Amino acid sequence: MSLILQIETATTSCSVALARDAKVLDFKQINVRNIHAEVITLYIDELLNKSGVTYNELDAIAVSSGPGSYTGLRIGVSTAKGLCFALDKPLIAVETLEAMAYGVINSPGVAADGNMLLCPMIDARRMEVYTALFDAAGNRVRETAADIIEGNSFANYLKDHQILFFGDGAEKCKGVLSESPNALFLDDFVNSATYLTQQAAQKFADGAFEDLAYYEPYYLKDFIAGKKAL
Repeated sequence: MSLILQIETATTSCSVALARDAKVLDFKQINVRNIHAEVITLYIDELLNKSGVTYNELDAIAVSSGPGSYTGLRIGVSTAKGLCFALDKPLIAVETLEAMAYGVINSPGVAADGNMLLCPMIDARRMEVYTALFDAAGNRVRETAADIIEGNSFANYLKDHQILFFGDGAEKCKGVLSESPNALFLDDFVNSATYLTQQAAQKFADGAFEDLAYYEPYYLKDFIAGKKAL
Protein backbone atom coordinates (compact mmCIF):
# COMPACT_ATOMS: atom_id res chain seq x y z
CA MET A 1 0.00 0.00 0.00
CA SER A 2 1.39 3.41 -0.92
CA LEU A 3 0.10 6.96 -1.09
CA ILE A 4 2.62 9.06 -2.98
CA LEU A 5 2.72 12.77 -3.81
CA GLN A 6 4.42 13.22 -7.20
CA ILE A 7 6.10 16.44 -8.36
CA GLU A 8 7.16 17.34 -11.93
CA THR A 9 8.99 20.62 -12.61
CA ALA A 10 11.82 19.55 -14.93
CA THR A 11 10.16 20.97 -18.05
CA THR A 12 7.79 23.83 -18.87
CA SER A 13 5.03 21.88 -17.14
CA CYS A 14 4.49 22.45 -13.43
CA SER A 15 2.54 19.42 -12.28
CA VAL A 16 1.63 17.57 -9.08
CA ALA A 17 -0.23 14.27 -8.76
CA LEU A 18 -1.46 12.02 -5.99
CA ALA A 19 -1.30 8.27 -6.55
CA ARG A 20 -2.37 5.33 -4.42
CA ASP A 21 -0.99 1.89 -5.23
CA ALA A 22 0.16 2.96 -8.72
CA LYS A 23 -3.19 4.54 -9.60
CA VAL A 24 -3.59 8.29 -10.00
CA LEU A 25 -6.23 9.74 -7.70
CA ASP A 26 -6.01 13.31 -8.98
CA PHE A 27 -3.55 15.82 -10.41
CA LYS A 28 -3.14 19.53 -11.06
CA GLN A 29 -0.84 21.13 -13.62
CA ILE A 30 -0.11 24.08 -15.86
CA ASN A 31 2.15 24.18 -18.90
CA VAL A 32 3.63 27.67 -18.65
CA ARG A 33 7.33 28.51 -18.58
CA ASN A 34 8.86 30.05 -15.43
CA ILE A 35 5.80 29.76 -13.23
CA HIS A 36 6.92 26.80 -11.08
CA ALA A 37 8.09 28.72 -7.99
CA GLU A 38 4.87 30.72 -7.94
CA VAL A 39 2.40 27.85 -7.99
CA ILE A 40 4.02 24.59 -6.86
CA THR A 41 3.16 24.75 -3.15
CA LEU A 42 -0.31 26.15 -3.89
CA TYR A 43 -0.99 23.25 -6.26
CA ILE A 44 0.12 20.71 -3.65
CA ASP A 45 -2.16 22.23 -1.01
CA GLU A 46 -5.10 22.36 -3.40
CA LEU A 47 -4.55 18.79 -4.57
CA LEU A 48 -4.39 17.33 -1.07
CA ASN A 49 -7.36 19.36 0.15
CA LYS A 50 -9.47 18.33 -2.83
CA SER A 51 -8.54 14.67 -2.29
CA GLY A 52 -9.23 14.80 1.45
CA VAL A 53 -5.67 13.75 2.26
CA THR A 54 -3.47 15.25 4.96
CA TYR A 55 0.28 15.65 4.58
CA ASN A 56 0.92 13.13 7.34
CA GLU A 57 -1.05 10.47 5.46
CA LEU A 58 1.47 10.51 2.62
CA ASP A 59 3.84 7.56 2.48
CA ALA A 60 6.47 9.18 0.26
CA ILE A 61 7.25 12.11 -2.03
CA ALA A 62 8.36 11.38 -5.61
CA VAL A 63 10.08 13.96 -7.77
CA SER A 64 11.09 14.15 -11.40
CA SER A 65 14.87 14.14 -11.09
CA GLY A 66 16.01 15.46 -14.47
CA PRO A 67 17.60 16.18 -16.79
CA GLY A 68 15.74 19.35 -17.63
CA SER A 69 15.46 22.98 -16.66
CA TYR A 70 18.09 23.87 -14.05
CA THR A 71 15.76 26.27 -12.24
CA GLY A 72 12.75 23.97 -12.54
CA LEU A 73 14.68 21.04 -11.12
CA ARG A 74 15.93 23.12 -8.19
CA ILE A 75 12.38 24.18 -7.37
CA GLY A 76 10.90 20.69 -7.59
CA VAL A 77 13.65 18.93 -5.67
CA SER A 78 13.83 21.64 -3.00
CA THR A 79 10.07 21.41 -2.50
CA ALA A 80 10.16 17.61 -2.32
CA LYS A 81 13.11 17.53 0.09
CA GLY A 82 11.52 20.18 2.30
CA LEU A 83 8.34 18.11 2.59
CA CYS A 84 10.31 14.95 3.28
CA PHE A 85 12.33 16.60 6.05
CA ALA A 86 9.25 18.20 7.64
CA LEU A 87 7.08 15.07 7.45
CA ASP A 88 9.82 12.46 7.95
CA LYS A 89 8.86 10.76 4.69
CA PRO A 90 11.13 9.05 2.14
CA LEU A 91 12.15 10.69 -1.14
CA ILE A 92 11.80 8.87 -4.46
CA ALA A 93 13.57 10.15 -7.59
CA VAL A 94 12.37 9.20 -11.07
CA GLU A 95 14.41 10.17 -14.13
CA THR A 96 12.40 12.62 -16.24
CA LEU A 97 12.99 11.07 -19.67
CA GLU A 98 12.08 7.61 -18.40
CA ALA A 99 8.87 8.95 -16.87
CA MET A 100 8.02 10.68 -20.17
CA ALA A 101 8.49 7.39 -22.04
CA TYR A 102 6.18 5.56 -19.64
CA GLY A 103 3.66 8.35 -20.02
CA VAL A 104 3.49 7.70 -23.76
CA ILE A 105 3.46 3.91 -23.34
CA ASN A 106 0.47 4.14 -21.01
CA SER A 107 -1.38 6.74 -23.07
CA PRO A 108 -4.59 5.33 -24.60
CA GLY A 109 -4.13 7.48 -27.69
CA VAL A 110 -0.71 6.09 -28.65
CA ALA A 111 -0.15 2.65 -30.12
CA ALA A 112 3.54 1.73 -30.03
CA ASP A 113 4.24 -1.60 -31.73
CA GLY A 114 7.09 -3.86 -30.72
CA ASN A 115 9.53 -2.44 -33.26
CA MET A 116 8.90 1.24 -32.49
CA LEU A 117 11.34 3.23 -30.37
CA LEU A 118 10.33 6.13 -28.14
CA CYS A 119 12.46 9.26 -27.99
CA PRO A 120 11.53 11.81 -25.31
CA MET A 121 13.25 15.17 -25.85
CA ILE A 122 13.67 18.10 -23.47
CA ASP A 123 14.72 21.47 -24.84
CA ALA A 124 18.27 22.39 -23.84
CA ARG A 125 18.47 25.59 -25.95
CA ARG A 126 19.48 26.14 -29.57
CA MET A 127 19.51 22.74 -31.34
CA GLU A 128 20.54 20.81 -28.24
CA VAL A 129 18.20 18.45 -26.40
CA TYR A 130 18.31 16.07 -23.48
CA THR A 131 17.21 12.74 -24.85
CA ALA A 132 17.29 8.95 -24.63
CA LEU A 133 15.74 6.01 -26.48
CA PHE A 134 13.34 3.41 -25.08
CA ASP A 135 11.61 0.44 -26.64
CA ALA A 136 7.84 -0.02 -26.57
CA ALA A 137 8.08 -1.84 -23.22
CA GLY A 138 10.01 0.98 -21.56
CA ASN A 139 13.43 -0.66 -21.67
CA ARG A 140 16.29 1.76 -22.25
CA VAL A 141 17.91 1.35 -25.67
CA ARG A 142 20.17 4.41 -25.62
CA GLU A 143 21.49 6.17 -22.54
CA THR A 144 20.51 9.70 -21.58
CA ALA A 145 22.63 12.34 -23.29
CA ALA A 146 22.73 16.00 -24.28
CA ASP A 147 22.68 15.89 -28.10
CA ILE A 148 23.00 18.57 -30.75
CA ILE A 149 20.49 17.50 -33.39
CA GLU A 150 21.80 17.31 -36.96
CA GLY A 151 20.65 15.70 -40.19
CA ASN A 152 22.21 12.32 -39.37
CA SER A 153 21.07 12.17 -35.74
CA PHE A 154 19.53 8.77 -34.91
CA ALA A 155 20.33 7.58 -38.46
CA ASN A 156 21.47 4.14 -37.28
CA TYR A 157 18.21 3.61 -35.42
CA LEU A 158 15.94 5.13 -38.07
CA LYS A 159 17.20 2.61 -40.65
CA ASP A 160 15.47 -0.25 -38.88
CA HIS A 161 12.90 1.35 -36.57
CA GLN A 162 10.18 3.92 -36.50
CA ILE A 163 10.99 6.44 -33.80
CA LEU A 164 8.32 8.48 -32.05
CA PHE A 165 9.77 11.85 -30.98
CA PHE A 166 7.96 13.87 -28.31
CA GLY A 167 8.51 16.50 -25.65
CA ASP A 168 9.27 20.22 -25.80
CA GLY A 169 12.58 19.51 -27.55
CA ALA A 170 11.03 17.52 -30.38
CA GLU A 171 9.20 20.39 -32.05
CA LYS A 172 12.35 22.35 -32.87
CA CYS A 173 13.99 19.20 -34.25
CA LYS A 174 11.12 18.30 -36.54
CA GLY A 175 12.50 20.17 -39.55
CA VAL A 176 15.79 18.28 -39.32
CA LEU A 177 14.57 14.81 -38.43
CA SER A 178 11.32 14.63 -40.43
CA GLU A 179 13.20 13.88 -43.67
CA SER A 180 13.24 10.22 -42.61
CA PRO A 181 9.96 8.36 -43.25
CA ASN A 182 10.54 6.49 -39.99
CA ALA A 183 10.55 9.68 -37.90
CA LEU A 184 7.17 10.27 -36.25
CA PHE A 185 6.18 13.16 -33.97
CA LEU A 186 3.70 13.38 -31.12
CA ASP A 187 2.72 17.03 -31.28
CA ASP A 188 0.39 17.39 -28.30
CA PHE A 189 2.60 15.85 -25.59
CA VAL A 190 2.62 17.73 -22.28
CA ASN A 191 4.79 16.41 -19.47
CA SER A 192 2.95 15.47 -16.28
CA ALA A 193 3.55 14.31 -12.72
CA THR A 194 1.11 11.48 -13.49
CA TYR A 195 3.85 9.89 -15.60
CA LEU A 196 5.94 9.24 -12.47
CA THR A 197 3.35 6.84 -11.09
CA GLN A 198 4.59 3.46 -12.32
CA GLN A 199 8.25 3.92 -11.39
CA ALA A 200 7.46 5.70 -8.13
CA ALA A 201 5.24 2.83 -6.94
CA GLN A 202 7.88 0.27 -7.90
CA LYS A 203 10.65 2.18 -6.14
CA PHE A 204 8.49 2.50 -3.04
CA ALA A 205 7.89 -1.27 -3.03
CA ASP A 206 11.63 -1.87 -3.46
CA GLY A 207 12.58 0.65 -0.78
CA ALA A 208 14.66 2.55 -3.35
CA PHE A 209 14.79 5.88 -1.53
CA GLU A 210 17.23 8.78 -1.86
CA ASP A 211 19.53 10.13 0.84
CA LEU A 212 17.86 13.41 1.77
CA ALA A 213 21.05 15.02 2.98
CA TYR A 214 22.99 14.45 -0.23
CA TYR A 215 20.48 14.09 -3.04
CA GLU A 216 20.80 16.51 -5.96
CA PRO A 217 18.90 16.68 -9.27
CA TYR A 218 20.31 15.05 -12.39
CA TYR A 219 21.40 18.17 -14.26
CA LEU A 220 23.48 16.35 -16.93
CA LYS A 221 25.19 19.65 -17.79
CA ASP A 222 26.67 22.40 -15.65
CA PHE A 223 24.52 25.49 -15.28
CA ILE A 224 25.72 28.50 -17.28
CA ALA A 225 24.09 31.79 -16.41
CA GLY A 226 23.33 34.15 -19.27
CA LYS A 227 24.32 37.77 -19.17
CA LYS A 228 21.56 40.34 -18.94
CA ALA A 229 21.45 42.75 -21.85
CA LEU A 230 22.38 46.33 -20.93
